[in-house]
Amino acid sequence: MKILTCSSLILTTLFWGGTFIAGRLLSADLSPANSSFLRFAIASLSLLAIIKLSGKKLPIPQKGQWITLFLLGLTGVFGYNICFFTGLKYISAGRAALIIAFTPLTITLLAALFTNERLNFKQFGGILISLFGALLVISNGRLHLLFHGGIGPGEKALLGCVLSWALYSIVGRSILTRLSPLVTVCYSSIAGTLLLAIPAARDNLAGALYSITILNWFSLAYLGIFGTAIGFSLYYRGIKIIGPSRTAVFINLVPFFALLLAYLLLDETIQPVVLAGGFLIIIGISATNMAGNT
Repeated sequence: MKILTCSSLILTTLFWGGTFIAGRLLSADLSPANSSFLRFAIASLSLLAIIKLSGKKLPIPQKGQWITLFLLGLTGVFGYNICFFTGLKYISAGRAALIIAFTPLTITLLAALFTNERLNFKQFGGILISLFGALLVISNGRLHLLFHGGIGPGEKALLGCVLSWALYSIVGRSILTRLSPLVTVCYSSIAGTLLLAIPAARDNLAGALYSITILNWFSLAYLGIFGTAIGFSLYYRGIKIIGPSRTAVFINLVPFFALLLAYLLLDETIQPVVLAGGFLIIIGISATNMAGNT
């Protein structure tokens, strides 16, 4: 795997780790629907600006590509956000993170079923090691507490998150042979923004705009530009180069970076076991991406 691809995916997970802090700052002032809509509206405008500044024109997709781009907006933008914020109404962020940690494994299984991507034993073992490291980070080392409780509406909604992002990753690969990652993310972001406009309008988006603070706008700008426009584009670039499974394993770094940034920026405590979990995640990522394909 190219070092540049690895570095860009680590940077992506760092950006995504920061979205938890930005989202936490927004949660007191904006509804989930309004936050999501404004995030992706900013992301869509940012992506259009990046394409414009690059000196390239935004290509018009072919007739058959519109359906795929709409599905990407429906899954990775609209579906993921609706399921995520719905789930958080019923369960804690920690339990939500536990369920989302199974996203890379889900992507790997779907890729094996619906694409020609195959991983050897060492690579699959690397995914499991990375997952174990993520669970250590999420649980602060108390693994026995992770699986208490049944499957309620919150858990079902978060499983919808996992499926939505897995589909976003798998479906997206098919169109990356014809459109660039930047253009693909741009169109899917626009489609998702239009879909999110419906619940945002129901939550009185127009009225909420008057109460948004400067800190809120900075948080939204971070979510839109770094968490979405740049993060999603780098993620899709990784899928194009090394495939969905080997890209998805990097997602396990997100909770580690989220806790690390919370420690640095919000003065939250961090346990040594979290650092050990981060080390295992890196080992798992290395095993998955350095082993040869069978």
